[in-house]
This record gives sequence, structure tokens and C-alpha cells, in this order.
Amino acid sequence: MHTSGSRIVRVGTSLAVPVRRRALVQGLAVVAALVAVGIATLTLGGLGIAPERLPAALIDIPGGSEGFVLKRLRGPRFVVAVATGAALGISGALFQTVTRNPLGSPDVIGLTAGAGAGAAAASLLLPGAVSVPAGAMLGAAGATVVVFVSTGRGFSSPSRLIIAGIGVSAMAVAFTQYVVMLQSRDQAAVLHAYLTGSLSARSWQNAAVIGGALAVLLPAAIALGRRLHLIEMGDELADALGGKAEQTRVWSIVVAIALSAAAVSVAGPIAFVSLTAPQITKRLSRTPGANVVLSALTGAFILAAADLCAQQVPVVEDLPVGVLTAGIGGLYLGYLLVREWKKGTV
Repeated sequence: MHTSGSRIVRVGTSLAVPVRRRALVQGLAVVAALVAVGIATLTLGGLGIAPERLPAALIDIPGGSEGFVLKRLRGPRFVVAVATGAALGISGALFQTVTRNPLGSPDVIGLTAGAGAGAAAASLLLPGAVSVPAGAMLGAAGATVVVFVSTGRGFSSPSRLIIAGIGVSAMAVAFTQYVVMLQSRDQAAVLHAYLTGSLSARSWQNAAVIGGALAVLLPAAIALGRRLHLIEMGDELADALGGKAEQTRVWSIVVAIALSAAAVSVAGPIAFVSLTAPQITKRLSRTPGANVVLSALTGAFILAAADLCAQQVPVVEDLPVGVLTAGIGGLYLGYLLVREWKKGTV
């Protein structure tokens, strides 16, 4: 059975999944671009592996400098970039779909800043008592609740959402700066690098944390994405078709918070990936709904490509990737604000 621009792909005998051709082409293109970024990450620069040696090195990891690059330096860094970008892309897609608002992103509403504050508190104020991922989760959840309550209308008003998000972000940043002031100079320097959003010196342990979060939460996000597509047609119809509108919204926010917190716990509060990835995906695929998988791929590409550029900037050695994404994402946020203002929604 075919629908306009789509094809039904059967998995086994009982599961049929609709696949839109345009979305499939976009997904394959992003995967190809991501592979190209991965090759460039491993081969460029003074410590890069010679391109002709890369296939053999990936199959049988050697010792010496090539093994160090793959096992300790750029290999885990690239994997963390891909997984973190995917988590942020999914988180943004769920939030924007639930709020029906292109500005309903974890960075804009202060969730990312809250997660950063929670992670900083867990690692420095309560070392050993609370894990960093748990601290990030608590901080993100707290920021979300404050924004939801302070707007007076939930997440439905773009202007109130932005104002509340700015306020929550300011409070979270102020708290984080206070935590920094309490630390020694060396600890403060490490915390400052983390809060800028950096993928430098990331390990396979970090990759396991964010990879484990994705393994658990991605299937849930995909299932919720299908229900959110029903909700876009109206709550009554969604409930009639088994979509369970209110329950779906709550669980979507929970999953989005968990993904954002996991990303912040390993890479710091990297800004605007969760804002831009779902919007780029929607414009390229022209597909309704949360587009969870495509948003994940787009987020992974954005962050991996940004980190590659940050590593190769000649002026600053190992520029934190958060600086780059904040600069580009800030411009995109300005564009969204102007567009929403012209629509009369801001």
C-alpha cells in the first residue's frame, strides 16, 4: 500500500512502518555527511591518521600514535559528539512538538542551563553523594517546572516562554558562577571549560554514559513521536485512536529532559543544537510530526561538524565547541524571533 510520497515497509509479518521517500533520502544524505565528518575528524591535523591508513587502522587498531588517536584522543571524542548531538536533536524535537512552538527548545527555556547547574552542584558541592547525570537530571527537571509554572500558560505562549527561559537561565548561571567562586583555581578552570560546552578529552566512559541513555530512550522517543503525530490532528482524535494525548505529552517531556540531562552530563551545556536540528529537519524533509530519527541524525551531524571546525580553528587551540554552536545558534534564534514576530505570535 502506498500513500503520497511514502511507502509501507514491512518488518516481519506484523509490523508495517510508513517511510516517506523524501525523509529517507534526507536521512541517507545526513549519514553520508556524518561519515565524511568522521573521516575528516580522524585524519586532519598534525595527529591525524594518514587517509590511506585509516581503513586498516579501523579494522585492526594499531599501537603507537595511530592507536592513541583512535583509542584515546579522537575516536571517543567523535563518538561522544555524535551521540550527544543525537540526544540534543531528539530532545529539541520532542519539546518543540509538545509545545507546538519552534522556540520550545531546551536551550531557550533554560533547561540546558538548569542541567549545567545541577551537574556542577553534583560534582563539586555533593561529590559522591549525587552522580553528575543525576544532578543534571534534577537541575533540568527543576528548570522545566519553574518555566512551566512561571509562564502562567504552560508552554503555549512563545513570548512568555522566552521571558521565563531567560529568567531561569540567568538564575541557573548565577548559581553556577557562585559554585565556581567556591572552588580552588584549578577546579574553577575545569568547571569553566565544562560549562562552556566542550568535547575535549572525552573518554569511552563518557561515550558509554550518553550511548546508554540513547539506547534506553531512543525507542521510547520513537514510540512517543508516532503518538505526537496523532496529537497534531487534535486531542480527541488522538485519544480515539489510542494516542492518549495528555499522557503522551508528559512522557515526551520526561524523555526530553532525560536526554538533555544525559547530554549535559558528558559534554556540558552545549547551546542551540536542540533548537536548530528539529527545525532544519522539518524544512528539509517537509514531514509532519516530531521526526525523531531524522532530528537525531541532524543533531549528530551539526555537533560533530561543529566540533571538527572547533578543532581546526587556527587562532585558538581546541576551541570549545559550545562557543561555536552558541554563535551560530544565536543568529538562528534571532531569525526565528523575527519570523514569529511577523506572524504575530511574539
